[in-house]
Amino acid sequence: MGFQASERLYLGMDFGTSGARYALIDKQRTIHAEGKREYPNYMKEDSLDWALSWKTTLFSLLEDVPVHLRPLVSSISLDGTSATTLIIDSKIGEPLVRPYLYNESCPDALLLVKSIAPINHTVCSGSSTLCKLVSWWNNDDSDKKSTMLLHQADWLLWLLHGQLGVSDYNNALKVGYDPEADSYPDWLLSQPYAQLLPTVKAPGTSIGHLKGDIRTQFGFSEDCIVCTGTTDSIAAFLAARATKPGKAVTSLGSTLAIKLLSTTRIEDARYGVYSHRLDDKWLVGGASNTGGAVLKENFSDEQLEKLSEHINPMEASPLDYYPLKSVGERFPVANLKMEPR
Repeated sequence: MGFQASERLYLGMDFGTSGARYALIDKQRTIHAEGKREYPNYMKEDSLDWALSWKTTLFSLLEDVPVHLRPLVSSISLDGTSATTLIIDSKIGEPLVRPYLYNESCPDALLLVKSIAPINHTVCSGSSTLCKLVSWWNNDDSDKKSTMLLHQADWLLWLLHGQLGVSDYNNALKVGYDPEADSYPDWLLSQPYAQLLPTVKAPGTSIGHLKGDIRTQFGFSEDCIVCTGTTDSIAAFLAARATKPGKAVTSLGSTLAIKLLSTTRIEDARYGVYSHRLDDKWLVGGASNTGGAVLKENFSDEQLEKLSEHINPMEASPLDYYPLKSVGERFPVANLKMEPR
């Protein structure tokens, strides 16, 4: 490998919509190892058990990190899909209900959320984390005393550090956290479900050491720390190394996300536009429900490859298509009733 045994490495994991991957880098951003895993299909009653699937994948990725490199890892972090929401039993850390996925909409809670939040706020979209929380709060009859809200990345990181109830200001944006004031706003804290909200730190902040049993099982070092995460599309932006305001990055996976680096914060829920904080700047953008997933539903990989060869990207398409897997769009217009074309 040609590097010093004293060299420190950094492990990052990306939990996307259909699978997860890891990369192990040094300070110079050289990749020393990488790998990916599809999510296994675990069923719970009639639906996919996403939480178990993510958890299994997390430990599979740790297993995939080359044994001789594990003692050199000084810190670990990961990203998850934005607004993927888990309601947790705060005594044991296990999900109480199935997770609400990033693109799931809770129109039943939208009117209520709009009545408490500022006009056109990021939470005023059916797929926001806050709509999911309010929907659960109003429809679930269980005792809510020892419950907590965590995002996908928060929960997976908890499995590694063991301190329940920590999030980051990127993941917490769609539950109503104000990254400019660095606090939850009063209109949110005055709600009965505010007790479920996690504490929020900046992305990449040290939370604590990797749990002893995991350290021993996998052979990571005693001083290996776990840091707060971020969302998958922000991680994609960082990976593209766009550092100047005005630079934009489009991430095309199962869905389509766009982020533009700006000195100005812009928010308008009508268009699905919101701003994430990135140190002293803002990442303005949105996420659409169109993308690769709808194509995979209609074409095989081989067909997609062949048909793509015949596309001239310099010419605009004459077809007025709008491919969506199901009814509803988030960006560039927030419309729960939008039909696929």
